[in-house]
Amino acid sequence: MPLFTLPTRAYSAFIFDCDGTLADSMPLHQKAWVSALRKYGATFEFGWELFMSRAGKSIELTVAELNAEFGMALDPALVSAAQRAEYDVLALGVKPIDEVVAFARERAQAGCPVSVASGGDAPTVARTLRTIGVSDLFPIVVTVEDVAHGKPAPDLFLLAAKRMGVAPADCLVFEDSLLGITAAERAGMGAVLVSRP
Repeated sequence: MPLFTLPTRAYSAFIFDCDGTLADSMPLHQKAWVSALRKYGATFEFGWELFMSRAGKSIELTVAELNAEFGMALDPALVSAAQRAEYDVLALGVKPIDEVVAFARERAQAGCPVSVASGGDAPTVARTLRTIGVSDLFPIVVTVEDVAHGKPAPDLFLLAAKRMGVAPADCLVFEDSLLGITAAERAGMGAVLVSRP
């Protein structure tokens, strides 16, 4: 079964989310989250569904939302630092999602503009792209530090389109999260949901 289905409409530029779309890193991120939350005394279960419902948001924003939802007072800076440190160790084993990477490479070789737009922070995204061997493929990488609002706001995708010099309507976004799909639709772009391999 294919991991994604292309729309019938043709697009001339392509934007890819990083975690869970180009890289099979979401289970590693969740594991890092569970470790960081446990370290600072979280009493709730950070299961897969809860984790995926926050996919695409910054770590700090996610901690703030979890505090509100579960009546906790976790320090967003401390939990974020612990999550990133734990992920740094786990990320050495991250693998590409071959089907998506192959499509991105094929489009780039055909002369189409391609870029990455991720809710992750720049150092983590850069390292993930290096680890899965695609740094050379994406001349444009937009991360959460580059915009005022992360997903589900359209900012990341609109900035990627601007840097590629392409109209939003000509862009097709590949995403593994519903927040990301919403962001793409708000940007006036086509969207493809990538399922987990």
